[in-house]
Amino acid sequence: MADSQSNARLRADAGAPTSGVIHVRTRLTADFTVISNALAQRPGSAVTVGVGVYILSLPTGTPVSIDALCEHFSEGEILISRALRELEAAGYLERRRERLPSGQIRTRTYFYDVPGGGPDPDPDGPPAPGGPPDPPKPPRPRRSSTAERPTPSSAAVIEEAPVSAPDRPEEPASLSDADPQAIAVLTSLRRVDPRLVLSEREAVRLAPAVGQWLAAGVAPSQITAHLTARLPDHFLTRPAGILAFRLRETPLPAPPPAPLPPTPDRPAVLPFQTCDGCERAFRAPVPARCRDCRRREEKLPAAA
Repeated sequence: MADSQSNARLRADAGAPTSGVIHVRTRLTADFTVISNALAQRPGSAVTVGVGVYILSLPTGTPVSIDALCEHFSEGEILISRALRELEAAGYLERRRERLPSGQIRTRTYFYDVPGGGPDPDPDGPPAPGGPPDPPKPPRPRRSSTAERPTPSSAAVIEEAPVSAPDRPEEPASLSDADPQAIAVLTSLRRVDPRLVLSEREAVRLAPAVGQWLAAGVAPSQITAHLTARLPDHFLTRPAGILAFRLRETPLPAPPPAPLPPTPDRPAVLPFQTCDGCERAFRAPVPARCRDCRRREEKLPAAA
């Protein structure tokens, strides 16, 4: 008797998924980064996840400023700046301003593998200059979620150029303490672009930078034109963030040259005249005799 034939499909392998992604794993022994699923699978902006993963892959000491990130990514400064703020709000990124013994101030950026993780220094990277940012402390019971801030497990550190403390304008305490001319410039921006509406706190924070421009000799109309030119069609952040970035990143113009000292008025040059006696040319306001002819006439005796 012949064997029976079946048209039924063969049963698929029980371990293979029927839909979705299928991973092809490769065991890496070099040039790889360990990333937590909390960051890699973070819901929201893909730019935020990409920036966070990229920073984690960098060696300690690599610059991670907005300009440096814009050179690597195709996104502009607004999206990159927004991604850094989201990472900072989520606890992955932290900026600290430290004062040097010389009185200068520098900014360091720390990036956490896991927000709230314990201290775990990077074994492959060199220690951060000046030692760890916070010495480890013995564990103690926490009374709130914001009681202790852990030492970063691994951090990409950026050190800005040291800036002397007097070079940075101090933020006034209230609107009454701010420069009234700077406040007037900021409040007038909404007349050019109705979207540039600032709160009282934002105006107080931006007033010192505008005051520096005014002190450098820049006219209020020029400051307004600079702050309102080529704005994006849609704001992804508060208008104060864009204004602060432009005031901070644009170098101050060179001071106008000092005016030249006034020159003394020179006397007007008299025209040439021809003497009626000797026909000599001399300068005089009207036709007359020259000086020598006048002297000879004075010496002659009067006619009888």
